[in-house]
Amino acid sequence: MSETRATTPVFPPGRYGRRRDGRRRLAAPITFGVILTAIAVLLSVRLYQQYGDPAYDAQIVRWTGATDTQITIDFTVRVPRGEAATCTLRARDYGGTEVGTRTVTVRAAADESTIKASEVVPTTAKAFVGEVLRCRAADAPS
Repeated sequence: MSETRATTPVFPPGRYGRRRDGRRRLAAPITFGVILTAIAVLLSVRLYQQYGDPAYDAQIVRWTGATDTQITIDFTVRVPRGEAATCTLRARDYGGTEVGTRTVTVRAAADESTIKASEVVPTTAKAFVGEVLRCRAADAPS
């Protein structure tokens, strides 16, 4: 029987550059992890700012009275007991284009945690749908 040995290839010196040793480097995975964590934090902050505070949850009841100049949006907002909420309302036409927005502040009675509101949103064209984009605490920054 002949014995097979694994041999390391021998390259002419200076022709192929410096050879690496077999150790792995940790700088790249650590850098990647830090960058990935930073992206996740920035995305979380952006989504929180865009969609508001989950404690201020709004639901559309209906929209009515759509004309060329306005639409009425009926909605409810769940808030911490006795608090107020600032909500951004939007009207869109049949094609989905935004035709009107309005920011309103609604207040709950001292013993209530749900606010029922009806607000008129002025529009630049006939609205097809009314939406509540987001609600947040009334004293929260935009």
